[in-house]
Amino acid sequence: MVTPVVVVTGAASGIGRACVELFAERGFKVVAVDLAENGLAELTAITGVVTLTGDIAAETTNTAMVRLAADHFGRLDVAVLNAGIGGTPPLEAAGAIERFDRILAVNVRGVALGIRAAAPALRAAGGGAIVVTASVAGLRGEPGNWAYNASKAAAINLVRATAIDYAAHGIRINTLAPGGTVTAMTAGALANPELAADVTRRIPMQRWASPREQAEVVWFLASPAASYITGATLPCDGGLNANTGILLPPPSPANHPDEVLHARGGR
Repeated sequence: MVTPVVVVTGAASGIGRACVELFAERGFKVVAVDLAENGLAELTAITGVVTLTGDIAAETTNTAMVRLAADHFGRLDVAVLNAGIGGTPPLEAAGAIERFDRILAVNVRGVALGIRAAAPALRAAGGGAIVVTASVAGLRGEPGNWAYNASKAAAINLVRATAIDYAAHGIRINTLAPGGTVTAMTAGALANPELAADVTRRIPMQRWASPREQAEVVWFLASPAASYITGATLPCDGGLNANTGILLPPPSPANHPDEVLHARGGR
């Protein structure tokens, strides 16, 4: 029996780490890629995981991760292109365009390079799946988040277009669009009780997701259960994108904001 192999970028924390753990639990060999060496080092304790330190905005990193999958495990079946950064400054601030360039390099160029590197290996394996982590921020605009919004919208349309190009090759390419999720990227918002409560109140399900919940959606999109799905964007956002935003959703019956925020494994 052939053991399937997955590459996961942005693997050291958050949704990426949850994907590494989930795929390993379910019998995959895993190549975990990130810039954060310390976080990657913790993953080496998981059976069947090898790591690569590198910047996914660089073509060399993308080439190396696919080669590592081939050298260690002999094949590639799934690529989870999850790495991403935020940190949008005001548009007129000093250095704003330089930061914009870096966000685009990671969140868009990194995805294009990842698809380009993975596609030949997936084709050689008889087909496979690529799942890109975008964001509900790529589906709508947000105040003070112009660079991140632009990058995630670009990633979503990049997936649509490349899914068309590779469909006849047996390669499915889809996008996960997470809403509020408890990760390092959202730690600043969660550390501000007033902001965390305000954002939580706007989510119809009245809580933030755990990284594991997002990883389960990645698993679905990569699995045979999604065999006729390609070019799609699947929000996992507690209903956030379903609302126009004009009116707040009905309040939660929970009595304490912390109970709402961390319900069902959100810690």
